[in-house]
Amino acid sequence: MEPHPHDQLLGPAEIRELAGRLGIRPTKSWGQNFVIDPNTVRKIVRQAGVGPDDVVLEVGPGLGSLTLALLHVVDRVTAVEIDPALAEQLPRTVAELAPGRADRLTVLHQDALRVTELPDPQPTALVANLPYNVAVPVVLNLLEALPSLQRVLVMVQLEVAERLAATPGGRIYGVPSVKAAWYAEVSSAGRVGRNVFWPAPNVDSGLVRMVRSDPPSTTAKRSEVFAVVDAAFAQRRKTLRAALAGWAGSPAAAEDILRRAGVDPGARGERLTVEQFAAVAEARATDQ
Repeated sequence: MEPHPHDQLLGPAEIRELAGRLGIRPTKSWGQNFVIDPNTVRKIVRQAGVGPDDVVLEVGPGLGSLTLALLHVVDRVTAVEIDPALAEQLPRTVAELAPGRADRLTVLHQDALRVTELPDPQPTALVANLPYNVAVPVVLNLLEALPSLQRVLVMVQLEVAERLAATPGGRIYGVPSVKAAWYAEVSSAGRVGRNVFWPAPNVDSGLVRMVRSDPPSTTAKRSEVFAVVDAAFAQRRKTLRAALAGWAGSPAAAEDILRRAGVDPGARGERLTVEQFAAVAEARATDQ
């Protein structure tokens, strides 16, 4: 569905006017930075690869810049917004600027970290400019809670984007990288400058793409695998034999479990793939 030439998107003047009318000042505690550049929201929708068959979940829609761009292209949008004033205003903004699409929007005044289920139709994609202070836990929670989510395209702090998309062996590979890889194939989808936001953040932003994939084949539970990951990176400078000593009961027990999993006890956590972490969790589970 091509956007109609008269479809209105929100620019800097409209965003500031709307915020002024609502008496809204972006708050740091909710990590609010509103996108004021229509080209950026069009780029996000394009990069997300969503179309008329998609039901999109948007987290932190704010004043509605991305919401409007999505509604012009997808079947439905379910928006989860923690700020009560913004949650109340969003349907009005859409009714005013995209009256023909207003019935395709559902707004839920909720905290995305606490979402365990959503009303039907179930979302096929998550597309969002995420509040930076909770981006990783929000993405991981939604991938776990909503198995219907097949694709994700989120804008986050550049450093977080790089961490999520990192591969084993690098300095920035860590807990977010491994946990995201449990759910999906993760890749970087470009960077976004500071001047497209109001207020302009003091960090650059990046886009991250995720395509749902099967988790590693293992008899260990996800929670058991994630416990190994957390332990391995809690002291990332240490070898796995030392870092996993508390988790395993002793350095010797950790070494035994690692050897049975086919992992070098002298390696560090940043070398291991998600499949190897699963193998370590499975090797321990066979002890018990």
